[in-house]
Amino acid sequence: MTPAKLAETVLNAACEVLVARGLDASALPASTSVERPRSPEHGDYASTLALQVAKKVGVPPRELAQALADRLADAPGIAAVEIAGPGFLNIRLAAGAAGELARDIVLTGAEYGRGVRFAGQRLNLEFVSANPTGPVHLGGVRWAAVGDALARVLRAAGAEVTTEYYFNDAGAQIDRFSGSLLAAATGVPIPADGYGGAYIAEIAKAVVEKRPEALTLPADQARELFRVEGIALMFDEIRTSLADFGVMFDVYFNEKDLHTGGRLDHALERLREHGHVFEADGAVWLRTTDFGDDKDRVLRKSDGAWTYFTADCAYYLEKRERGFDRVFIMLGADHHGYVGRMKAMVACFGDDPDVNLEILIGQMVNLVRDGQPMRMSKRAGTVVTLEDFVDALGVDAARYALARYSADSPIDIDVELWTRATRDNPVYYVQYVAARTASVARNASELGLDRGPAETFQPSLLTHEKENELLKALGEYPAIVATAAELREPHRVARYLEELSGAYHRFYDKCRILPTVDDPWSETKAARLWLNDATRTVIVNGLRLLGVSAPERM
Repeated sequence: MTPAKLAETVLNAACEVLVARGLDASALPASTSVERPRSPEHGDYASTLALQVAKKVGVPPRELAQALADRLADAPGIAAVEIAGPGFLNIRLAAGAAGELARDIVLTGAEYGRGVRFAGQRLNLEFVSANPTGPVHLGGVRWAAVGDALARVLRAAGAEVTTEYYFNDAGAQIDRFSGSLLAAATGVPIPADGYGGAYIAEIAKAVVEKRPEALTLPADQARELFRVEGIALMFDEIRTSLADFGVMFDVYFNEKDLHTGGRLDHALERLREHGHVFEADGAVWLRTTDFGDDKDRVLRKSDGAWTYFTADCAYYLEKRERGFDRVFIMLGADHHGYVGRMKAMVACFGDDPDVNLEILIGQMVNLVRDGQPMRMSKRAGTVVTLEDFVDALGVDAARYALARYSADSPIDIDVELWTRATRDNPVYYVQYVAARTASVARNASELGLDRGPAETFQPSLLTHEKENELLKALGEYPAIVATAAELREPHRVARYLEELSGAYHRFYDKCRILPTVDDPWSETKAARLWLNDATRTVIVNGLRLLGVSAPERM
């Protein structure tokens, strides 16, 4: 019996109890959940439903809990129900009911763990969005791993998610970039406010090879040519490096299109319609202080130039007009001050800033080797890049290492640890279980053995303590995915996989699956093979949410 099925059983029993007593069954929630107790002595699962509902229907919690326990005692698959404290229900499953989960998981396959919590919601998730003035650095790499994992988790929870990369191809940083390329191509020093690093010389050389006339044009024309060609080359490199990292976006949106497509004027008119635009000192302003911002924001300067904030307004509105219910933006630790003005801007459009916009702030990450931070890239000159990171760890370890921690916590990634083929390397620990479960199934097949058809599976044979522990861990997976989506914390999936891996190792050590001369094949071993294959299914599903492979051999 899955936790979801047990929760449904508890809810149905509660409805029957209330109806039988002439009480208001509408006081029950639309859905409920069961939790795994911290101590195995307290049963297999616990429910707080009686505590939640008792006050609403005017019945003492323990009295309602007792009535619910009596009703559940007759339910199929439940061995016993005990009342604890003020009205907690501790539920013990019958051996067969617990073991049925293994069959359910194998038959459900890739769909196991997927839910409907966010069904019907259209979400836009923007992350990385590094300026096309250099390679993706380590901060952007963290967002690539976490953002892509979050998109996968939200989809698993039923949401329709569009991932988006905002391509900043307009503004002063692009002018400095093109100036740096022109300087590198003509052999003069890079401007003091320009971009350094070997990649500038590489791109400048590539532009000249593609457009030899670049060195003979007047300065302003040459700068424009280096801008257009340099941005195209840099962005191609960014897209390729992210794709090699397993991150491909649904939409790549150019900031310049906001300017050339009239989106800035459109946003300004919409803000005027809502009554929050005013003029002062020759400039056009948005009165964001009406909604808690620390100061009002300029939309158009006195010289007629648009501000970066206007582009932010236009881009948000463009997403909403594409039909997205909620806009997610992932930003680095240096963007805390950005949150207030963006929330106020959303309110100025007449939207709810707590519903239609969510800004996630991530902290710094350092790559450490021999106890010392790696701060310099051979190519970028000042930072560690995506290419450096993948070269040091490999794609799987890099993605897992970054997605394993809460994004709001700074982390140090130890190269030696994450490249070690030992159990203290978290990604190796989990992938080893993926490979071991595949190996067990493969070896069984080579011996001419299999699980047998689903109708012959005997879940009641899975009675060993370690089998029960593994079944409980497997049953937690759907709730882990739902919680990770609800809290925007894909690291919960990684930590869960490590706990599941530990449960599998303990099961494998104590419960023989494959036959030996002294211990031949049996129905119990066939049931354990179902449990082995169920574990691989969950490991594969969970690693897929993190964008990490589940090898069949290691």
